[in-house]
Amino acid sequence: MDSPQVKASLSLPSVADSDNLQLALETHGLEFTPNGQLVRWSAFNKKHPRNWPLSRKIYDSSLIIFLDFFTLKLTFIQSTAADHAHREFGTDHTLSVFIFVSLYLIGQAIGGIIFPSYSEAFGRKRLYIISTALYSVFCVIVGLSPSLTGVAIGRLCSGFLSAIPTIVVAGSIEDMFNSKDRVWLIFLWATVANMGLAIGPIMSSYITARLSWHWVFHIAAIITGVTTIFIFGMRESRPSLLLVRQVAEIRKECGVPNLQALNPDHTPGLRAWARLALFRPIKLFFTEPIVFMVATISAVAFGLVYMFTEALPLVYQSMGFSETSSSLPFVAIIIGLILGIFTRIQDHRTISKSVKQGLPLEPENKLLGFSIGAPMLAAGLWWFAWTIPPLVTNVHWIVSTVSLVLIGYAVNEFDSVLAGYLADSYLSFAASGFAALSLVRSLGSAAFPLFATQMFNGLGANVASSILAGIATVFCIVPPLFSRYGRAIRARSKFACYSLQVYQENGVDRDGY
Repeated sequence: MDSPQVKASLSLPSVADSDNLQLALETHGLEFTPNGQLVRWSAFNKKHPRNWPLSRKIYDSSLIIFLDFFTLKLTFIQSTAADHAHREFGTDHTLSVFIFVSLYLIGQAIGGIIFPSYSEAFGRKRLYIISTALYSVFCVIVGLSPSLTGVAIGRLCSGFLSAIPTIVVAGSIEDMFNSKDRVWLIFLWATVANMGLAIGPIMSSYITARLSWHWVFHIAAIITGVTTIFIFGMRESRPSLLLVRQVAEIRKECGVPNLQALNPDHTPGLRAWARLALFRPIKLFFTEPIVFMVATISAVAFGLVYMFTEALPLVYQSMGFSETSSSLPFVAIIIGLILGIFTRIQDHRTISKSVKQGLPLEPENKLLGFSIGAPMLAAGLWWFAWTIPPLVTNVHWIVSTVSLVLIGYAVNEFDSVLAGYLADSYLSFAASGFAALSLVRSLGSAAFPLFATQMFNGLGANVASSILAGIATVFCIVPPLFSRYGRAIRARSKFACYSLQVYQENGVDRDGY
């Protein structure tokens, strides 16, 4: 596989039977693997991220979820900033959208290839610190730049750095929480992050109207700068890296130079990492049917959302809304995001029932939100398409706004459920699976806003929205396909099977949850 384990040839009679070594292992909460060759975590080791105190998990996960929320919010803020910047710099509106929105997402796509596999091999905390600090710096550069060239460089680099919280957070959540708890954590992460979808355009319109588009970035620089300070208080959460450090202590303590940790993430150096792991997300996308389907669906769904950040203000301004108030219908999307809590309650009941009955918990058991969200997205888009001008002029604006609740619910279910499905399917290598998803999603989202205005102005809002609704309708066939054939697809996947093997050998949840 592209993430080889280190195998050590230990002299078992002199090492495994050593009283001092056994005592050291027990003291550190470690044990030998069944073949006696490597050292792994014991199930109740308090230093394993799954067994950290709840307060520690809350602190670390809250920081990275907030960071993802804020960087995602800044993506959606840029549409308004682009409108004002193109007037200031005297450029074409499409070029301005490309610089403020698309370049950011292209940078995120590039970062999404590099950072997840790096975090799996070399740890996560350092990436969070460096990326957040540099993100603050590039926000300053964008806000103070006197030219579009400086803005373009700042947006590309900040998008590149934003890939760390956006993508690596999936791996961090998998590090700290088991399958049962991940249902809630991934829902919370997706909900909070997707609130940036709605809050971003609202904040951007009011900040830009009262101050200027430059202040959007000044404020962002201050917030991310302060967040960097708090991130120093986080712990490294990659279990394999922590295990290697503990085994190194025991080697020194007991004088056993050939004692080795069970480390599926081991790479001899940066060159080997680049060769073995750098292209893993691309490989997964083209060789894993689940990753291909999830990434493609998510890319189109999020592309629709990014298109809406351009199209919604146009639609509601045609109904008489001002430039600032035309962003307020995004509040309906926030309501839809929150409604997902009812689906998570049902997921929790399903998991609890499986645990009580001693049944294995399959990733397909948690696809309920996707099964509901797919038809809701189609229904919401069809509803929206035929309750707005110019072809429908006698319907109150509240009617079309209610449809945004369905769209908000559906988008959040697509995000949280599909991300959870990848995490459950690829376990210890969830960040690489999610990187493939984010790569395709970022590129799709970068493209959609570029033709949103032309599409809605050229075809009319009704026809344009109907095209989006038609695409969403096709998605409705995917959930039953996953539910029926997902397990068989995973069984034929060498990488999914390898991920499960690594998880069982190197994890602490040996009951499967």
